[in-house]
Amino acid sequence: MFSDYSWADLGAIFAMQGFAGLTLFAVFVLMALGLAIIFGQMGVINLAHGEFMILGAYVTYLVSTFFAEYMPALFSLYFFVAMFLAFLASGALGLLVEWALIRHLYKRPLDTLLATWGLSLILQQTYRSVFGAREVGVSLPDWMMGSLPLTDLIEVPINGIFVMILAIGISTAVYVMLFRSNWGRQVRAINQNRDMASAVGINAEWTDRLTFGIGCGVAGVAGSAFTMIGSTGPTSGQLYIVDTFLIVVFGGTASILGTIASAFSISQAQSIMEFFLSGSMAKVLTLLVVVGILMLRPQGLFSMKLRK
Repeated sequence: MFSDYSWADLGAIFAMQGFAGLTLFAVFVLMALGLAIIFGQMGVINLAHGEFMILGAYVTYLVSTFFAEYMPALFSLYFFVAMFLAFLASGALGLLVEWALIRHLYKRPLDTLLATWGLSLILQQTYRSVFGAREVGVSLPDWMMGSLPLTDLIEVPINGIFVMILAIGISTAVYVMLFRSNWGRQVRAINQNRDMASAVGINAEWTDRLTFGIGCGVAGVAGSAFTMIGSTGPTSGQLYIVDTFLIVVFGGTASILGTIASAFSISQAQSIMEFFLSGSMAKVLTLLVVVGILMLRPQGLFSMKLRK
């Protein structure tokens, strides 16, 4: 596999694929952070998480189309507006879904799996009816186009750098919210002992709803980032949901650091192996390695330490 390349070529290939993997890593992190909040903190298996991401992608597409047609002078700023609206749209849908469906299924993870799987099919058909079956793409602002040359052989795309900065910012914000805010303390208290948290005055019902909404909102921001690396279709979210669950479980549920480390390792492995092998074979090998590690360490790379 490597015999046809010189050491210099292999170094350049690994570097280029590594930078390409950073863009995939950013999308994985944004998707997995939202799922880590929902699955790790609430114990809800949300198979419709990919559809919340695609809602954010469609909102980004609509905003880009609106700016291009009605506000071309401000087109370079549309992405920031799109991210904000994508968070609001996906978060609002998450609040509605939690109120109408999820709140009736707490402590029944298999039921949440079936219910959210049905929800994902409903959302896919809704997107297909509203936007059509064909995939759509967005036009990037001029300042996101092009790349920065590091060497004669290695160039880093500017939009990839922007997505990385976005992922770092969102990861920092999620960490601060979970471990430095009053909402985060309430979420962790409910996760450890729901009855005692309610007894000391925490509104568990509203905290659950807000947590689910924030997790879905982060997925919407991931959808905005997704538009930079791929086109958007009704079923595009299903291409990432398995990888996202794999990242959360492999990193350790409820562990932000584990989620980030897991997303980085899996995205880099897939990106590099896809250059030398087929995409499906890269996923198979990655899955085999992760399953092997989980057999030795079932709690994941990082696990939260709780008092017993």
